[in-house]
Amino acid sequence: MRIVYADNNATTQIAPEVYQAMIPLLTEEYFNPSSMYDPARTVADMMADARERIARHLGADSPRRLLFTSCATESNNTAIRGTAEATPNRRHIVTTAVEHPAVLEVCKYLQRLGYEVTFLPVDGDGQLAMGDYVRALRPDTLLVTIIHANNETGVIFPVAELARIAKETDPAIVFHTDATQSVGKIPIDLEVDYRHVDLLSFSGHKFHGPKGVGALYVRRGTRCRPLMIGGHQEEGRRAGTENVPGIVAMAKALDLCMENHDEQEAHIRRLRTRLEKTLQERIPCVQVNGRGAPRMPGTLNISCHFVEGEGMLFELSNNGICASSGSACTSGSLDPSHVLMAMEVPFSAVHGSIRFSFSRYNTEEDVDKIIEVLPLIVANLRKISPYWDDEKNEPGADADKIIGKIPTQTGP
Repeated sequence: MRIVYADNNATTQIAPEVYQAMIPLLTEEYFNPSSMYDPARTVADMMADARERIARHLGADSPRRLLFTSCATESNNTAIRGTAEATPNRRHIVTTAVEHPAVLEVCKYLQRLGYEVTFLPVDGDGQLAMGDYVRALRPDTLLVTIIHANNETGVIFPVAELARIAKETDPAIVFHTDATQSVGKIPIDLEVDYRHVDLLSFSGHKFHGPKGVGALYVRRGTRCRPLMIGGHQEEGRRAGTENVPGIVAMAKALDLCMENHDEQEAHIRRLRTRLEKTLQERIPCVQVNGRGAPRMPGTLNISCHFVEGEGMLFELSNNGICASSGSACTSGSLDPSHVLMAMEVPFSAVHGSIRFSFSRYNTEEDVDKIIEVLPLIVANLRKISPYWDDEKNEPGADADKIIGKIPTQTGP
C-alpha cells in the first residue's frame, strides 16, 4: 500500500540532500568541535558556516545571535524561563490560549511559581483581538510570548505588529515567538519586518531537516539566562557538546527551503486549496477551522460534525493515509484540542477535527487519495451516530436542540 503522508506539521521527511550532508559528520568528521587539534577545528568551521547560513536566511545581524539547541521545545523553555530568571523584578507574562504545549505548559509552570500570566482569547477564526492585546500590556509585563503560526490550524498571528506594539508600550518588554511552524515556510527578516522580536524559536525537523536539533535567536542585548549549564559551549549560553551533524543538516535544509521558495509555496497552497474545496463539496456539515484568518499555505484543519476524530484517523491509517487530530505532542490524549476549544468550535465538531499538512514532497495523487477515502469514512461513521439522519444525510431532527445550532452545510 502506498503511504500518503499528510502530517508535515508534526514532522517532515529528511531531504535526500540533507541526509547526504550529514554522512561525513557521522563517519569521517566525527570530532568534537571544542577540541584543539586540526580535525576538530575543521568540524568547528563547518558548524560556524552552518550558523552563518541560517542567520543569513533569517536576516539576523550576526551569526552569534543564534543559539543551537536540541529542539524547539528546549528553545521555548530557554526563552521563557531564561527571561524570567534574568529579570526577577517583573512577574507578568502575556501569551495566548492557543499556544503549543511547549509554551503553554511553561507559562503554567511559572504561574505556579507566582508569576501572573494573561492568556489572551481568540475568536472563532483563531485570531487575536488587538484591543485585548494592548490592554494586557502592563508596567510590570516581563515577557510577551505569542506563536507565529499555529501548529493545529495554521493561523498566522501578526507577530511583527504585536512585537512593535509591545516595544512602543515599553522597550523593556521582551518579545518571544515560537516560529516552529513558520521558519523555512514563510519569509522572516529579523532586521526588517521582525526587528522588534527579541527571541525566536524553531526546529530543523519541521522543514526537512533531522530531529534532535533546533535553535533560538537571541537579539543583541536581550537578557536570557541559560537553561542548560555545565559547559562552555555556545559561548556559555547552552552547555553540552553541539549536535554538529544536525546543525549542518539544518542549515542545508533551510538552504533548500529558500531555493525556489515561491514555487514550493504555490505548489503546497494549491494542494491545500483543492483538498479544502473538494471536502466541503462532498462532506455535509464540515467546517474549516481558521478559514477566515491568514493561514499557512499547507495546513488544513477541518471538523466533521457528529464524528469522532480518532475514528477518522484509524480509518485513514487503514487506507495508508497519515494525518493528525492536532498537535503531535498531545496526540496520545483523548481530551479535545485546547486550540479548537479556545475558538469555541461546537461540541459536535471539536472531537471530530482532522489536520492535514502538506510539504513540497506531496503530490496531486496524495490529494486524490484523501478525497477518495475521507467522505466514505465520514459517511460510515455517521451511520452509528445518534444525532445523524443517515437517510437524509443531514443532522437528525433533535441534533441542534441537544448540542447547539449546527450548519447543515459549510460551502466553499
